[in-house]
Amino acid sequence: MKKAIAGTSAMILIDHQIGTMNWIGSIEKATVEANTRALARTAIALNMPLVFTSSQEDQMQGPLMPALEEIAPEAFAERIKRPGVVNCWDDERFARTCRDTGRTQFIMAGVTTEVCLAPPAISAAEEGFEVFGLVDASGSPSALTDEMAFRRMERAGIELTTTSAMISELAINWASEDGAKLIQILGEEILGGN
Repeated sequence: MKKAIAGTSAMILIDHQIGTMNWIGSIEKATVEANTRALARTAIALNMPLVFTSSQEDQMQGPLMPALEEIAPEAFAERIKRPGVVNCWDDERFARTCRDTGRTQFIMAGVTTEVCLAPPAISAAEEGFEVFGLVDASGSPSALTDEMAFRRMERAGIELTTTSAMISELAINWASEDGAKLIQILGEEILGGN
């Protein structure tokens, strides 16, 4: 089993847009929103590179979740706005931005799972990156489409996990300075809810 390490990981959040979030039927939309906020906050708390991308914000996909701009204004301003490239890894600006983080592990989530997460996660894994797919910060129109995406990613060597499990793994020790920051994020976004 792969283990994510904050010092070697980058957080990659794909197409968490107002419109795409409305296409989620496999998991509660509020759960995906809370987990996405938690992941962005975790990246900021641990000084991890944070990459946002969006597709056709002026179309039905809409803008990224406004909360992401509040949490990470710099990363939000630098987001990769794709003109319609489906597999974001095929957008050279996006792939280069991910590579240029200098990190070997990518913690990735995307909406929808089968279109926005699985293809770039598989592409990054094929390029030699260790990829973790966050299943509860992603979502698809149905449980079946999620299941097919999960199978594809697992066959490609991607480690699937949940947001709380990933944050706990990155914390290492709740009594540490970083651990204290992360348990607060878990409590506010996931366990206690906001």
